Amino acid sequence: MRSVLVTPRWIGLHVLAVLAVVVCLGAGYWQFVRAQEPERDAVTNPVEELAAARPVGEVLRPGEYMPEAEGNQAVTATGVYDADARLLAPALSPEGDRGYYVIAPLVTADDTALTVSLGWIPESAADSLDRLPAPPEGEVTVTGWLMPPDKAEDGYVPMETPEGYAARIAPSVLVNEWPYRLYEGYVIRGAQEPADTPGTARLREIPPPEPPQGIVWNWRNVSYAAQWVVFGGAVVVFWISLMRRELQDARDRAAGGGPGGGAGPGDGDGDGDGGDPPSSGTGPDDADAVGAAGPQDASVARTS
Repeated sequence: MRSVLVTPRWIGLHVLAVLAVVVCLGAGYWQFVRAQEPERDAVTNPVEELAAARPVGEVLRPGEYMPEAEGNQAVTATGVYDADARLLAPALSPEGDRGYYVIAPLVTADDTALTVSLGWIPESAADSLDRLPAPPEGEVTVTGWLMPPDKAEDGYVPMETPEGYAARIAPSVLVNEWPYRLYEGYVIRGAQEPADTPGTARLREIPPPEPPQGIVWNWRNVSYAAQWVVFGGAVVVFWISLMRRELQDARDRAAGGGPGGGAGPGDGDGDGDGGDPPSSGTGPDDADAVGAAGPQDASVARTS
């Protein structure tokens, strides 16, 4: 006898359950792999050597979106500094000390500028930009590392903001400070020809840090992977529960008698072996009927 679990309806349920389990396990595996990858908003490229620098126009155009993957590339640009437009952007040193990056627009074409981070100074030296080394006049060539715009959570928020302060190095902020069309990214200066004019204060050049080399686990994605595995297990449990219930119902139907089963003792209609034979006598009602008709029959006999 064919099993009830191989009927067309159940074959469709089996296929659906298998697909659901495969999808859950596949999604869980993808989330587990994703948990080992760096965040999408983090620079993962190694810091390039300045000797491999390319013109910034080959990597990025003014106003174009800059992906995070473009970070840490070595680039070179030629233009004229707008020294009067220098600003301070809050930043922490590699040691965790509070201070500022000194940034200035390098005008590369008419109404177009590239933001250049000239160096870092501690908070104590941020009282006056006049003490800092002045950018040279005339055309300069800057070589450095292209970086994506700083995000709102980068750096720190100082208690007091000095004059000429910018919240962060990002075109969305600097466009309100400078009358130029800006590149999306900015350059951390590594070399410059000619050099700055010396000042009483000193700028510290801080190259970008190398990205982490090991696996940095993203525990949010790990939790997503675990959830998908739980979903797949729930599908299996529900599937097995349905099959067991269907098999139990089939056994109950077989034990209770299917089509063609015998009738019970009280179900006879008089034709069976255990039924009472039909009565040939007259009952009380028949006698009453005869008695009621008797006098009329006698009167007819006397008349005849």
